Amino acid sequence: MAEGGETASRVRLITVDDNHDGQRLDNYLLGQLKGVPRSWVYRVLRRGEVRVNKGRCKPARRLQAGDVVRIPPLRVSEKDAEEAPKGLQHNIEESIIYEDNLILIVNKPGGVAVHGGSGVSHGVIEALRASRPNAPFLELAHRLDRETSGCLMLAKKRSALRSLQELQLAGKIEKRYLALLSGRIRKGRWRADAPLKKNTLKSGERVVRVDPEGKQAISNFEVLQRFEKETLVSVELETGRTHQIRVHAADNGTPILGDPKYGDEEANRVMKEMGLRRLFLHAASLRFDWPEPGNRFQVEAPLPTELQAVLDKLAGSI
Repeated sequence: MAEGGETASRVRLITVDDNHDGQRLDNYLLGQLKGVPRSWVYRVLRRGEVRVNKGRCKPARRLQAGDVVRIPPLRVSEKDAEEAPKGLQHNIEESIIYEDNLILIVNKPGGVAVHGGSGVSHGVIEALRASRPNAPFLELAHRLDRETSGCLMLAKKRSALRSLQELQLAGKIEKRYLALLSGRIRKGRWRADAPLKKNTLKSGERVVRVDPEGKQAISNFEVLQRFEKETLVSVELETGRTHQIRVHAADNGTPILGDPKYGDEEANRVMKEMGLRRLFLHAASLRFDWPEPGNRFQVEAPLPTELQAVLDKLAGSI
């Protein structure tokens, strides 16, 4: 053990196998260095301490089977190197709603990040890797905001990850969300197609705005249940932009309740008194053809009890 409560290691040379062919270098390192802070991984990449076939390379480089990756000696504190807490591991394992030899789907709890970073040490992927130390491959197939609950897909093989990514790029994965919006909405269905653009404030906070120069974004809303001053809607996405549903809902004048970034402060305060402690956005279902056309795959994630309790209170107050 190094001085100051640090652990150190030697240079490692790892040959990339077929299971990791085509994977980004940064994601490969994060998978190999379980429990190591993401900041350390990107720092050694910037410094050129990670080499592929003896050459410097960028984080986005796609690896090929047979490549030799040089990983520099680790020197991180024991605290930083700790694996995901056992409680989080158990919670995520208990949240799995579908698993086969290719894919795994978690009903992600609200408030749990999909991966560590930005002040969060561990997320879903770190918890699963820690609880399954002998798993040869495990990668996120997409993302959900930290406060959003529901269906989160992971791939257990490189081939499965590629297939899922191709399906998403082609718009062939039907993603349906449930959201509770501020306001009593009359119309049954509407299509939001305002283009969205990411912005970074002086504080460093990332926000997304409607902007004519932004990327195309399409969300299809449908009213499911109306309350006195709130409306439960179903949302199906045709695109998958950052904060898409949250920004489209706010642009409509009916922000998602419990949303601290794009929501209505007074409405959020009232709903907090009703028991809503988080963003009311839930990835309710996924539908797609898998693994070949004609084999229809569908999975649904039950609404979390804390969100269902809010709906029950609203229904009882009408």
